Order: sequence, then C-alpha cells, then structure tokens
Amino acid sequence: MTGGPDAQSERRPVIACSALTKTYDLGVEKVRALRGVTFSIARGEFVAIMGASGSGKSTLANLLGALDTPTSGELMIDGQSVAGLSSDALARLRNHDIGFVFQQFNLLPRMTALENVMLPLLYAPRGRKNGAVDARARLEEVGLGRRMDHRPAQLSGGQQQRVAIARALINDPRIVIADEPTGALDTKTSQDIMELFLKLHAEGLTIILITHEPDIAAYAGRLLRFSDGELVEDLTRRPQNQGRERARS
Repeated sequence: MTGGPDAQSERRPVIACSALTKTYDLGVEKVRALRGVTFSIARGEFVAIMGASGSGKSTLANLLGALDTPTSGELMIDGQSVAGLSSDALARLRNHDIGFVFQQFNLLPRMTALENVMLPLLYAPRGRKNGAVDARARLEEVGLGRRMDHRPAQLSGGQQQRVAIARALINDPRIVIADEPTGALDTKTSQDIMELFLKLHAEGLTIILITHEPDIAAYAGRLLRFSDGELVEDLTRRPQNQGRERARS
C-alpha cells in the first residue's frame, strides 16, 4: 500500500532550500555570503558540500543545522519552515533531529567518553539511566566499547572523533552534519572515520559533509560545489569507495 502518511514522509525532502540568501551587515559594508541558493536533499542521501574559503559552505552548514537563519528565501528542514520556528523550537530541532560533528572534537576534557556522549541528553526528555545505556550502545557502535571510561587526553585523535560521532548520534537524529570532520586527522585515520560515516549512511542516516578535500568528498554520492555564495555544481556520482568495498567483500 502506498500514498499514506509514511510514504509521503519518505518522498518529502529532508531539506529544501529555495532562493536562500544570507547577508551579514558589518556596519560599513554588507557581505553576501549566500546568493539565492536552491536545492533539496532527499532522506537518506550522503551529500558533500565543497568550496574554497569564503564560498559560503560554512554559512550554509550553519543554516542547515538551524544554528542561524536566512536573510531571505525559504529553508525547510524535515517539512518545517525554519522562519516560522521560535527559538525554543529551533533548539529542539537542533537537539533531536540534527547531529553535529566538527573538525575540533569539542569534548570536555574532565569528562569520560561516556559522559561526553551523554551531554546532549541534558536537554532531552529521557531519563539519564536509560541515556547511559544508549550512550554505551553508541560507543560500541563506533568501536569504542573498551574506551568509554577514558578521558579525551587518553584517546587518539581518531578515537576522540569517534566519541564526537557517538555524541552526535545519541538522540537518534535524522540528519548528521559533519563540518570538516577529518581536518585534524591523518590520512589513515580520516579513511577510518569516513568508513564509519559510510556505515551510518547505509543504516539510513542523511549525512551532509562539509569539506574542502576532494578525496573526502568522493565518499559521498552527491557533490554540491559552491563559489562566491552560489551553487555552481550539483553532481550525482558513484562514490569512489564502492569499488574498494566490493573488493574487500
């Protein structure tokens, strides 16, 4: 049976941008960071957003993550217009529907990996007892089941990023936005982290990857390239990693 509410939800884009602009008023001048951007992202896509410094990709990441609001145009996240949401509603959207992974791991140094993963639960309507169970499961999922009692200084860079990914997943988000997640990692560790993102994508997560590295963007099935605040390329392609996956299987 098709056409019911669940089918309609699956067909609806998880993100839809229409004539999106963002202008920063610096007093003596105005900076147009985004200039009428239009695109949509389907549920379950793995999309890489690329561009040089100043291209608008970081501004776009902030908008897609509901960390900022557009100057004009319309941004829909999971069917909700961002412009129509209150500050409390935006906070709930960020906490429940979107997971964030950054270049700098942003872990609290005095907390264990488990405690860091549990931090978003402070703002979630669930008990901390159940939250601890969920956090342990997430750390197991990212391969850190034996490191959950370690503090960040006792973990490698790649392990710290895995903790950050587990933290991004703790509230079961529909979208994960990863902003230069391999920027502070060596090549081998970067590959390991991207393989983890591939696994999460295969499980149904929508992943939006911000990067300036072509080899990292190649893991995604779709590339959005930005220049001077404009979307200049929207390319769907076969991720380069698929051949490697088949060769190992």
